[in-house]
Amino acid sequence: MTVSSKKEALLLFLGDVAIFLISLWLMLLLRYREVPSKFIFNVHLAPFAILFAVWILVFFIAGLYEKHTIILKSKLSSVILRAQIINSIIAVVFFYLIPYFGITPKTNLFIYLIVSFFLILYWRIHGHDVLSPGRRQNAILIGSGDEMKELLMEVNNNNRYELFFISSVDLDEVDSLDFQEDILNRVYSEDIFVIAVDLRNEKVEPMLPHLYNLIFSKIRFVDMHKIYEDIFDRVPLSLVRYNWFLENISTAPKATYDSLKRLMDIIVSLVLGVLSLVIYPFVFLAIKFDDGGPMFFIQERIGKNNNLIQIIKFRSMTIGGMEEDEVTRVGGFLRKTRIDELPQLWNVLRGDLSLIGPRPELPSLGKLYEEEISYYNIRHLIKPGLSGWAQLYHEGHPHHKSDVRETKTKLSYDLYYIKNRSLALDIKIALKTLKTLMSRAGV
Repeated sequence: MTVSSKKEALLLFLGDVAIFLISLWLMLLLRYREVPSKFIFNVHLAPFAILFAVWILVFFIAGLYEKHTIILKSKLSSVILRAQIINSIIAVVFFYLIPYFGITPKTNLFIYLIVSFFLILYWRIHGHDVLSPGRRQNAILIGSGDEMKELLMEVNNNNRYELFFISSVDLDEVDSLDFQEDILNRVYSEDIFVIAVDLRNEKVEPMLPHLYNLIFSKIRFVDMHKIYEDIFDRVPLSLVRYNWFLENISTAPKATYDSLKRLMDIIVSLVLGVLSLVIYPFVFLAIKFDDGGPMFFIQERIGKNNNLIQIIKFRSMTIGGMEEDEVTRVGGFLRKTRIDELPQLWNVLRGDLSLIGPRPELPSLGKLYEEEISYYNIRHLIKPGLSGWAQLYHEGHPHHKSDVRETKTKLSYDLYYIKNRSLALDIKIALKTLKTLMSRAGV
């Protein structure tokens, strides 16, 4: 059981498809001023079905299937508008470059895009009424630390979740806990259905016999770690112990995944690397005219199993520069557009990096973090990448400077990726990275 319904993304997807089909039918109704026949509908459905598939992909890249999308109503109109503008461009290019389908949808397409925009917007804003789980189940939260408080606030202040914590028990104050008064009486008086508990906390051990007896009262128990991970897409560091790593982290090869991941790395890095060669002369001239220095910059980073690797980038800083304020004029542009990262495609092709993985750290910072942050070296069990989960979802990650607090948060995202890594997750990160690059937001 999770706090956030796993079916939400599927329901959003099915709703979008239904809206696309309804919009097509309404477009034909408005265009021809009569109920469209089955023949006319099918003639238009054939090409539009291809567009629907592409548009769904655009929606995915735009973040419209993220678990928190449904509550971001203030941003939905602008997100959908941008996605529909891209979809409109794709549709125009599609119909006019591929006239195979024998329809000329100038007016039809214009009507369709207007109708579908408003229907999609209405569906996404009011879809919560359909997706919401109904009456929220009363629950008790048993745990400790900042993550427990963060979880409590997030769940109780957001009615999209199927739980509501009517009470919480801080295990740091367990000595003063009266189980009969603080938990048992509330279970029966407040109509409790679920207890979320940190079973890994040693202070919960004396409570286990009492909790066991509640099974017979049809109380469901949920792992607090799992709820936190499902909601925040990261592993709560203060809640994990050595046993968590033994249960969830493995260096054993995943033959199918590892082979497909390496194949994807080779194909994508080779294709993009060759295509990017067109840019190299322009970058060379820009750097030479700017300060006359070398075109490339080679730097040591920590690779898989703590082995040092040499990564190559277009130089964006003054020669010998180490601080952010020593970025050159051309370097600022190269960084903003991510062009400075292009030479690293050859690192991917060579096998030092992967397209997706935790970003490789500087050796000096890596040594510092291993001393200051528990379990930090676990992120070096897998090959680092050009982009990763933390780069997409951790807005405050430090860039080439020490920051223990933010790096702890970044590690929580890296652990989530290491635990859940799969080809599907890699593709999701790649598509999200594509969106970031196109929006010039940087990672």
